[in-house]
Amino acid sequence: MTFLTRAVTTVAAALTAVACVGSTPGAASAPYPPSSSATPAAAPELTDPGPCPGQTDVTCADLTVPLDRTGAVPGTLRLRTAVFGEADAPKGTLLFLTGGPGQPGLPFVQRIRDRLPGALAQYRLVMIDQRGTGDAAVDCPELQREVGSSDTVAPTPGAVTACAESLGVKRNFYTTADTVADLEDLRRALGVTSWTLDGVSYGTFTAGQYALTHPHRVRKLVLDSVVPLDGAGVLYEEALGHSARVLRAACREQACGFDPARDLATVVRRDDNGVGVFNLLVIASIIDPKLDNPRFGILTALHASAAGDRARLDGLVAGFSAPSDEPPSEFSSGLHAATLCADSPWPWGDASAPTEGRQRALKRAVQQIQPTTVWPFERKTAGAQGIAQTCLPWPASRPNQAAPHRTLTMPVLILAGDRDLSTPVQWARDLAAVTPRAELVVLPGAGHSTQSRSDGGARAAEAFLLR
Repeated sequence: MTFLTRAVTTVAAALTAVACVGSTPGAASAPYPPSSSATPAAAPELTDPGPCPGQTDVTCADLTVPLDRTGAVPGTLRLRTAVFGEADAPKGTLLFLTGGPGQPGLPFVQRIRDRLPGALAQYRLVMIDQRGTGDAAVDCPELQREVGSSDTVAPTPGAVTACAESLGVKRNFYTTADTVADLEDLRRALGVTSWTLDGVSYGTFTAGQYALTHPHRVRKLVLDSVVPLDGAGVLYEEALGHSARVLRAACREQACGFDPARDLATVVRRDDNGVGVFNLLVIASIIDPKLDNPRFGILTALHASAAGDRARLDGLVAGFSAPSDEPPSEFSSGLHAATLCADSPWPWGDASAPTEGRQRALKRAVQQIQPTTVWPFERKTAGAQGIAQTCLPWPASRPNQAAPHRTLTMPVLILAGDRDLSTPVQWARDLAAVTPRAELVVLPGAGHSTQSRSDGGARAAEAFLLR
């Protein structure tokens, strides 16, 4: 679930999408060092400060963190940070976390300034290129070409294993718990006792895990386009089923005169192209939540295909699944895989489970899905989409370390677009139901990343931040 996306100039050049992660403790043992929350010996600091390129009023600096906090594997990582505003800002410091996993933070500083100007008159803004992103991005060329920033496109097993092999033992140190420890180092380097966090898409998972690990350091949270904090959703059942509601809402608004959800059901059962059609809908809904972009014509393409004229829809599916030219510095598919596979609870267990037996476990889990849950898609689409297919062949690795707490206790604003197919609105409702001080705002007609793409989302966030 990326935070922002590139502009789409042609159907064949469509980009972006999603990343969906969770967190559970592991089961089987594996040949890697145990995780640890041990604090580095040296106090963290921001080094080599200077004006950020193109933004002279923003200070860029480096945060150096250990690759492995146990010290068993040597090495450090240099994380680029950006700070805008004064240390004594009236409302304190706001850490804004972008998505992925795999997306850097620094390229979006100006975007956040533009979208939240009222809040940033009262806050100091901090953003960071999380480990494995930006200038120091994990680079897996074959995987990058095949999937770019999508996790609905299914990569080849060879591209996945080549990425893991190129990382070697380092693949064990890109979990969200590692990033949470980095963020705590950043807080200490900034010299603040507590701060406010705002996360979008996968950034909601990172922000939430930080808040569950260091609750007394968090004043309040904004979680926009929520990824479940308990790890649910890796098979995307809710998003597959939500597509029917999104399509039918678009049809009502366009007075299309037919049922696009029923057309979709006809097409995917006839053509066995559920993953491709789902990928098309996810990306198109990010670009245009109301699915009324005339360049795409998705509703009419579905209807024509159901009637036997497949050309338009087949072209859209192929175009939106085309190989990516997005560089890892803009979105790292390698980091995306390493974090996703470490963090998520899988039908086969956690990341430490041996690859043998995973396919059988996935098949059993798919067979247990109620067909009505994922309709108009078939349930096999849940197991064939890119999230599962990326981690199915990923070698046994160190699993994510679960946060010590389970409930967010600080004030939390949860934002959701009712047309979001990347992080469906049900995920936001589920989190709000178990969060005592949550405020849920569902934005009609909005899609993914509401603060960036919906004026209503930005206004709601500012009102909450300025209370």
